[in-house]
Amino acid sequence: MIEPHAPAPPGSPPSWGDACGPSDACDACDACGPSAAGGPGGPEATARLPVRPAVGRFLVLAGVFVCAACGLVYELELVALASYLIGDSVTQASVVLSVMVFAMGLGSLAAKRLRGLAAAGFGALEAVLALVGGSSAMVLYAVFAWTGGWGGLWADGPRVLLVAFSLAIGVLIGAEVPLLMELIQRVRRQDPGGAVADLFAADYVGALVGGLAFPFVLLPFLGQLTGALLTGTVNAVVGAALVLGLFRRDLTRRARWLLLAANVVVLALLATATVLADDFERAARQAVYGQDVRVAVRTDVQEVVLTGDTDGRPLDLFLDGRLRVRGSDERRYHEALVHPAMSGPHARVLVLGGGDGLAVREVLRHPGVRRVDVVELDPQLARLARHDPGLSALNEHAYGDVRVHTGTGDAFRRLRSTPSGTYDVVISDLPDPAVTASTKLYSQEFYGLLRRVLAPDGRLVVHAGPVSAHPRAFWTVDATLRAAGLPTVAYRVGARDPGSGPDAASEPGPTPGPDRTGAAPRAPRGWGFLLAARTPPVLRLDLDPAAPRPHTLTPDSLTRDARDAARTRMPGLPPSTLVHPRY
Repeated sequence: MIEPHAPAPPGSPPSWGDACGPSDACDACDACGPSAAGGPGGPEATARLPVRPAVGRFLVLAGVFVCAACGLVYELELVALASYLIGDSVTQASVVLSVMVFAMGLGSLAAKRLRGLAAAGFGALEAVLALVGGSSAMVLYAVFAWTGGWGGLWADGPRVLLVAFSLAIGVLIGAEVPLLMELIQRVRRQDPGGAVADLFAADYVGALVGGLAFPFVLLPFLGQLTGALLTGTVNAVVGAALVLGLFRRDLTRRARWLLLAANVVVLALLATATVLADDFERAARQAVYGQDVRVAVRTDVQEVVLTGDTDGRPLDLFLDGRLRVRGSDERRYHEALVHPAMSGPHARVLVLGGGDGLAVREVLRHPGVRRVDVVELDPQLARLARHDPGLSALNEHAYGDVRVHTGTGDAFRRLRSTPSGTYDVVISDLPDPAVTASTKLYSQEFYGLLRRVLAPDGRLVVHAGPVSAHPRAFWTVDATLRAAGLPTVAYRVGARDPGSGPDAASEPGPTPGPDRTGAAPRAPRGWGFLLAARTPPVLRLDLDPAAPRPHTLTPDSLTRDARDAARTRMPGLPPSTLVHPRY
């Protein structure tokens, strides 16, 4: 049982527990014992600040706010760049965030040893974090561009580097919290619970601002490389200003000069990288796509690159670094995609995707077509297909036909507002389901919408990815179509050139650019399609006798293509849905 304290004699100094309650803390005296000084052997109770404690506390919380915003930008930048370079955004986000959160715990534990040198430790920490986080996008892109197509260990270089950066940045971000907690308590002692609440409130609001600034400001206006470098610059400036401006009296003269020199070096490196960012991006783009890059534009949706169409080289179209159209072999893909579906009523045609206009070109070869609606997510790709001399020549100026009507936006949303029975033919020319962003467009719900907009005797054709490389994904699309009430016939068409065509996007890892002749092709050697109909009778693969004869297809070759695909069938697969994607 604790005995009550006797009143202190008049004029005597107050004793702990007498003048101050258990939850009180003040700067008026040293009567609060060792805990007021940060624990045994800890630093002083209050720092020697050049400003009033209230102003100093506000400045520390402002630093927390900015550092949290920068930290979240680093995380999002790694997720976005990894999704672009490696693919499968769900996997990349899971890897980055899980590794980073784990590393933050390690950093918090490691920072316990630096609490006695909180000001110097925080200043050094922010300088390192600014350099590592600010340069991470450029280094990751460099490894992808100059080693991504090689074999051996370097084939996984971007993935290894992604984990390494996530781990390093997570450790540095995690170490910030204990040091900031120590600094804010040294400005003005307060209840630990209140200090934690203030610190995390500033941290979470900063994370909100950083999370919104990345997609709406940094990415569209500055791009990933310059945006990351600018974030690192802000991080370094704020960290140095907080320590050298507010806590400079806690540092020795030598420590101040070392910290100032370190930040000057970091800022000089980041500034140099920012100045050279455009030249670096051009060199990296040539390493990925070859020397004949003719058009390179970053749209609101993706990066679009056109190569070739000069000096006799065929035109190639890359979307987000993956080969989508190879001029030397695209006709085999688009004829196989379009012509079997057009063997029947085809007055009203809907093309989903296909912003390059090549599927529309094949549709317009058929007599009796009255209207073609194209729904493309990226309006700038459709604009490029209309106006670029090389691409418009390849699609035979399909967008100049008065029967063609282009709409932009999400195909799912468009179909929900389309009346029933609108179209005789629907052509789904979308990235295959191995690309995470396309998964919902291969779901049972989506195919249910397609069935509704088809006329009673209408047909649907779906590009479902490579049969040989990803048979489970292909036959899951088949099972999903059947679950939506659309009987199917599968067929496959071989590519003349390995690594060409839209399915190049389906392979894991970067697709080798045209200049990497020594790289082993990693893309599939053909494309898989599923022809479906709203009516139950058995479908027949055939060609429209009234249309001009295709260059690469015959009825006999289609029969063989269907037989080849049937040999790979995987029965019993469940369908993919919005809430349970299976690709």
